[in-house]
Formats: sequence, C-alpha cells, structure tokens
Amino acid sequence: MLEGAKLIGAGAATIALAGAAVGIGNVFSSLVHSVAQNSSLAKQLFGYAIVGFALTEAIALFALMMAFLILFDF
Repeated sequence: MLEGAKLIGAGAATIALAGAAVGIGNVFSSLVHSVAQNSSLAKQLFGYAIVGFALTEAIALFALMMAFLILFDF
C-alpha cells in the first residue's frame, strides 16, 4: 500500500514538468515574436530570455527533485 502511495505522489510531483515545458515554450515564442518586431534589441532580448529559461527550468528541477525524494527517501 505504501509503495502505491509513493508512486502516485511521485507521479503527481512530475506534473509540474509539463507546466515547465509550456513555460519554456512561452519564453522562446515570446523571444521570436519580439525579435521579429524589433530586431535591433535582439541581444538584450536574448539575455532576458535566458534568465526566463533558467527560472522556469529551476522549477522543473525542483519538481523532479521532489519526485525523486518521494520515491527513494521515504
């Protein structure tokens, strides 16, 4: 019974990975749209996109860490 609960909890924790994938897609689609409108700001916009990517990816890594903690630590 406990093993089943651990698997369900780890699966629920990985739902955030789908949200992070959508967030990363939004960051880079916004970058492409912004560069298409104003290409002179491409370098500055790319820096902002990398920061957005890093913050979004950090959420995904935290969710993955929680899933692994649920599976292997408890």
